[in-house]
Order: sequence, then structure tokens, then C-alpha cells
Amino acid sequence: MDVPGWVWALTVAVILVMLAVDYVGHVRSPHEPSLRESARWSAGYVGVALAFGLVVWLVWGGELGGQYFAGYVTEKSLSVDNLFVFVLVMSSFRVPRRYQQKVLLVGITVALALRTGLIFAGAALIENVSWIFYLFGAFLLYTAWTQVRGGSTGESEYSENAVLRLTRRLLRTTDDYEGDALVVRRDGVRHVTPMLVVMLAIGTADVLFALDSIPAIFGLTEQTYLVFTANAFSLLGLRQLFFLVDGLLDRLVYLSYGLGAILGFIGIKLVLHALHANELPFVNHGRPVDVPEIGTWTSLGFIVVVLTVTTVLSLHRRRRDAAVADRAAAGEQSR
Repeated sequence: MDVPGWVWALTVAVILVMLAVDYVGHVRSPHEPSLRESARWSAGYVGVALAFGLVVWLVWGGELGGQYFAGYVTEKSLSVDNLFVFVLVMSSFRVPRRYQQKVLLVGITVALALRTGLIFAGAALIENVSWIFYLFGAFLLYTAWTQVRGGSTGESEYSENAVLRLTRRLLRTTDDYEGDALVVRRDGVRHVTPMLVVMLAIGTADVLFALDSIPAIFGLTEQTYLVFTANAFSLLGLRQLFFLVDGLLDRLVYLSYGLGAILGFIGIKLVLHALHANELPFVNHGRPVDVPEIGTWTSLGFIVVVLTVTTVLSLHRRRRDAAVADRAAAGEQSR
């Protein structure tokens, strides 16, 4: 995939403009977004991502267009997993509802910058160390197992990572929020507020999720440009998605199983691909292994089917549990 420098520059400029629209048009005046506002903007960001995919399809062909869509759908589905942690972070830091948009947007900006570094590091590894696919595949298979074994994602508890603990140790922090200020001066001494700390929490927590999502998307496409854009577009709409599905996340009771199936599938795909480009002397004497590879459209179809089935089964389970609870309540009242 030949991507000229001016295309990279134009893409980055579009992403920066989208961020600027969010900063100027949404978080400058703190408020709690309505469901209608969140739905409208979330649909807009998904529309931009899909339009970009069509451009890739028309310019570079259906194969690369399919790789982008598979990567975007995977990143978007994995980002829903992030939302569970974001809810826990917000609750842990007791962020006022009207300031949560700003916290999410700054945290997502930090995450986008950090993910970009991970993407280019991953691309360099793939370019120079082909056996890294074995490692990526094994890691995704392990992550898939932990997803399935852990069950419902929403049951996890949030704990501060090393970055946040170091921040609290090195910097003076206030106990209370000072509006949406990040730094305040008290008795002539600067203090950081919980607002800054929670932004770091959101950004660094997302990067932990990127440790499995980035190897996953490299299993769907080796094109750095597509990996970067799929990650960027999935993150840019995450703020609106948070307010759109907040309170509904607990209904996706089978989400972790669906994500585990997707990560396991991509892990197997990576291992099969590594066997085709084998450089390990103790595997078939260093020669490629004659095993079938999984195509782009098979990957995209599998991801869409798994997400659809996961969502349908989750909603059916919630309706069934609600009906059982209603019958139990009616029985108690009749006694």
C-alpha cells in the first residue's frame, strides 16, 4: 500500500480538526450531554469512519478496504470494553457529571498520542522481525482465554496504575475538584487537582487495552496507515459513545465472551500467517508450512457475526432475567 506523505499529512490534519471541533464545540462549556446529542454525534463519527473506508476501497481496492473495515469494527468493539473501565474510573474519582466530557476527551487525546507510538513500534517489529507474529498470536490467545474466564467485563474493579501512583507521590494534589481547573495555586504553591489525575487515569488505562487491540489489528492488516486510521477513528467517537451507552453496558452480559472469541480467532490467524512466513529453524526446518490462511472477508464476516450474536443473546438474557424478576415480585405481592 503506497501512501504518499501528503496523504498522511492530510489524514492527521483531519483528525486534528475533529479533535478541535470537540474541544471548542463541546467541552469548552461544561454540560451533561443529552441522549439525543450523544446519538447524533456518535452517528456522525461512525459516518466519517465509514466514509473513509469507502475512500480506501475506491483508491486502493476492495482487499485493503476490507482490511480497514475489519480493523475498524474490531477496534470499535474492543473500545466498548474500555467503556466499562471508564465508568469505573469516573466512579472511583467521583467526577462531576458535567465535567466528564472534558475528562474523556483529554484522556482520549492522550491515549491517541500514546497508541500512535505503539503502532509505529509494532510496525517496525513486523518489518524487521517476522516471527513476532508468533508472539502476537500467543498473546492474543492468552488474552482471549482471560476474557472468557473473567466472564462479565463489568465485574472488574479499577485500581490505580504505576503512572498515577507516581503522579500522586511527586506532585501536590488537592482533595477536591476546583471546577474544571487542572492546576490551582494555594498559599503560593501550585497543586494539581483530581481533574488532571483522572485524565491521566483515562489515558493510561486505554493504553493498557491497546496492548491487546494493536496486535489484534495487525493480525487483520499489516498496513501501518490502516492500523493508525482505524485506531484514530474508533477512539475519536468514544466520548459520545460513553454517554450514549452509559447505563446500558451492564446489559451486554456476554460481551467478554464475544471479544474473547474475536481475539482468539485473530490469534489463530496470526499463528497461521507466521507459519507461512516462518523464520524459526525448529519449525519445519525453517521452511514455510503448507497450512491455509484466513482471508480478509472471512475475518470481517466472523467479527460481525460474533458481535451480532453476542448482542442479541445479551439482550435476550436481560429480558429473560427481568421477566423472572417481575414474576417473582408478583408472586411475593400475591401472598
